[in-house]
Order: sequence, then C-alpha cells, then structure tokens
Amino acid sequence: MADIKYEILEELGVLSESGKGWKKELNLVSWNGGAAKYDIRDWAPEHEKMGKGITLKREEALELYKILGRILQE
Repeated sequence: MADIKYEILEELGVLSESGKGWKKELNLVSWNGGAAKYDIRDWAPEHEKMGKGITLKREEALELYKILGRILQE
C-alpha cells in the first residue's frame, strides 16, 4: 500500500481522550496534497499514528451541523 501523506493545517478541537493518550480530534487536514477537509479521527499523542476516521467537505460539514442541531434540540 502506498504511503498516505497528510498535513494538519488547523487543529480545531479535541472531542475526547483515551486513557492511553489517544485523542479524537476535529482538524482541517490536507490528504496527499489535496484540498483541505474537515477530519474526525483518533490520533496518537504526537500525531505520529492515526485511527480510522471520516473526512468531510465544507458542504458536508454544514449539513452535519444542521442535523446535529436538530437532533440535539429534541
């Protein structure tokens, strides 16, 4: 498998932290030199390893925001 290259352009927030120091984070990330996307995934303490996650384009993040706003007001 080819190496995946990433650059964390902006660390937006930590959603949670495990007992081993891994953090579930929301970041703005460029994958393989592509356009930056919102990214939610687990990261090791120095961002040297990552878990599975999800990336969202701006439009998708806005839709998620709307959905969460609706369901959290119930």
